[in-house]
Amino acid sequence: MIIPALDEEGLVARAVGSVRDEAEVIVVDGGSRDATRRMAEAAGALVVATARGRGRQLDAGARRAGGDWLVFLHADTWLEAGWAAALRGLGREVVGGAFRFAVDSPRPGYRLVEAGAALRSRLLDLPYGDQGLFVRREVYGMIGGFPPFPLMEDIAFVRRLRQAGRLALLPARAFTSPRRWERRGIVATTLRNWWLLGLYAFGQPPDRLARIYDGPST
Repeated sequence: MIIPALDEEGLVARAVGSVRDEAEVIVVDGGSRDATRRMAEAAGALVVATARGRGRQLDAGARRAGGDWLVFLHADTWLEAGWAAALRGLGREVVGGAFRFAVDSPRPGYRLVEAGAALRSRLLDLPYGDQGLFVRREVYGMIGGFPPFPLMEDIAFVRRLRQAGRLALLPARAFTSPRRWERRGIVATTLRNWWLLGLYAFGQPPDRLARIYDGPST
């Protein structure tokens, strides 16, 4: 289990705790200035440091991890019970995939966000990183792993993964924090995400998109 993190002291322990009984957990820290590393270690993870950038962090963790499957979980996301058994039950024809996206909030509006993610994943065969992507170890090396992008690394990775074979969408849920939508609102955040994805599809570099996504520095 590989978890990239940057200043996630409030959430990383839950991510680690949701998977530590079933997997080796590696938290790859990109230079946190808070207690992220300490919280991750206390929760049972091995913590390694690398340069900031989610693509770089994911790839660094993958190169340290053991096991037949590599699973990538965001630090603000946690997996529900049953995820490991579902993963072990996959046939050899499956090269990778993701879990079922869920938002960790009871607000009805998030059920629409979840429905949209399910539709995208099934119709376009395009799960996102906040669904907990997974891949067979040998396939990860064969497709070149994650690119060193600060944003859209999951899109680029899934595109590579689809070339290698069949993807699976497992029923176990990956619950992600609602904080992204809470900051700007559900509709505004969803439209902004679509806009950024469109810019990427038309050739805008991930570094520029990351600056737009993060907003002006303070």
